[in-house]
Amino acid sequence: MNDLHDLGRRTAALDKVIELSVLLNDDMDRDLARRNLTRSRVHVVWLISQHGPMTQRDLAAVIGVSARNVTGLVDGLERTGFVRREPHPSDRRALLVTLTPHGEETAADLQRGYVELAGQLFGSLPPRRLDELTKGLDHVLAELRRAIAEAESG
Repeated sequence: MNDLHDLGRRTAALDKVIELSVLLNDDMDRDLARRNLTRSRVHVVWLISQHGPMTQRDLAAVIGVSARNVTGLVDGLERTGFVRREPHPSDRRALLVTLTPHGEETAADLQRGYVELAGQLFGSLPPRRLDELTKGLDHVLAELRRAIAEAESG
């Protein structure tokens, strides 16, 4: 009986994690659509806002995609006014991808929204419960990463 009860608790917990994931993804997709961005494009904007101007080769390496994919992403971001390509100061063969003022404003707005969402979701939790939640999520993430790594290697 105890095993059945534990199984029910575990599947109920997984149901909650999946529901949370779906809700967060739907919310993100709505926000990005409103900004005329995709997940891939916002990733580029976020990287440049955090690390400064980058070459397309560096972006491809960080994201883990081909140079061709990055070219398409940067083309789209340039067309919609989020980034521009500028000459590299020390390598005349390379171009740096930099944020435009619109891109900088968008990155700052995304950061503000991130902080606001954290406050909205976790602001009413007492510190001890928030710490427990964080530890529990760390455990779940570690288990999921381990399972994915095992599946990919074997």
